[in-house]
Amino acid sequence: MTENVKKRVAGVFNEVAAAIESGEFGDKKKIGLTLLDSEHGVDELKKAAEIAENNYNDLEVDLIGCEEEKCSCLADAHSIMDQKLDNNELDAAVTLHYSFPLGVSTVGRVVTPGQGKEMLIATTTGTTDTNRVPSMLKNTIYGIAAAKSLGIEKPTVGILNVEGARLVEKNLQKLKENGYEFEFATSVRADGGSVMRGNDLLLGVPDVMVTDTLTGNMLMKVFSAFNTGGQYEAVGYGYGPGVGDNFDKLIGIISRASGAPVIANAIKFMAEVSKGNLLEITKAELKAANNAGLKDIISELKSSSSAAEAEAVKEPSKKVTDEEISGIDILEIEAAKESLWKKDIYAETGMGCTGPVILIAEADEEKARAELKKAGFIE
Repeated sequence: MTENVKKRVAGVFNEVAAAIESGEFGDKKKIGLTLLDSEHGVDELKKAAEIAENNYNDLEVDLIGCEEEKCSCLADAHSIMDQKLDNNELDAAVTLHYSFPLGVSTVGRVVTPGQGKEMLIATTTGTTDTNRVPSMLKNTIYGIAAAKSLGIEKPTVGILNVEGARLVEKNLQKLKENGYEFEFATSVRADGGSVMRGNDLLLGVPDVMVTDTLTGNMLMKVFSAFNTGGQYEAVGYGYGPGVGDNFDKLIGIISRASGAPVIANAIKFMAEVSKGNLLEITKAELKAANNAGLKDIISELKSSSSAAEAEAVKEPSKKVTDEEISGIDILEIEAAKESLWKKDIYAETGMGCTGPVILIAEADEEKARAELKKAGFIE
């Protein structure tokens, strides 16, 4: 063995030994964390970052919102965060009160109290679709993608027994018959089935529990804060990454009530889905589902639920939307937007901290509010 070969072998040996000792294999994931708007203050968020870096050797945290970055509000922090993600300075980020575009929602991760099992809840914030059943069908695909990015090769799917669950089950069965591969979970109740009861929630029976987003959001709060009286989320991994068709950023959500343990786990969660290529897996799962007829199924559902085809509305010229109008029901958000389009007021839809919002240009806000009030969408 030549001297150069000996040196290379010794170098490799030393690298492996160092990795074993440190627990670090491969590049660290860099996760951004915004520091504003927590009900528990900046120090709680900084504490979470410290916990994450101390407990997990495969990530580092970039704090966004420090004085040197001149962030006066969360919107400023989001602008910095988005720019860093766009420039590949971050692999993923964790924040709160982020306005995902319509069609994107988050897959949460909880620890269930029955047997301490982890379970994904699809979905927990954002708006997948303005129609309940199509929304839950897409939520299923998003949940499966998130599970696979965490290394669960064949995740089981349960459908929470909420309004529309049976219709969701029926159409998911169509997808299976048409070639989309996934497995239904079976309820622990005597009558079995893939529609899940409260017992199944507490035990964490499925890998992915599918529900509507507002119910999912409530479940996240109950699971994470049931021992603390609700003001401090102490258990779980946060509300999860935003998942959707053509959404190309890894942004995970926490709430203003999330405590340091949950935030630290949320940071880890985002590092894991980054390593697991969630964005690519989502594209693959949506493609497979669409090949099995997902788009056709959703189109049929929407057409059958409408008494007549909606009048075509022309979209006005685009404007920068820097103001929000809240207080509109999710099932009416698209109609509200189109009512403004009819008046040649450009508007978009999004998700605020308390629910769906109309996004509007600052100069059009007063006129838009008046039109929405006149049409009965807001009071």
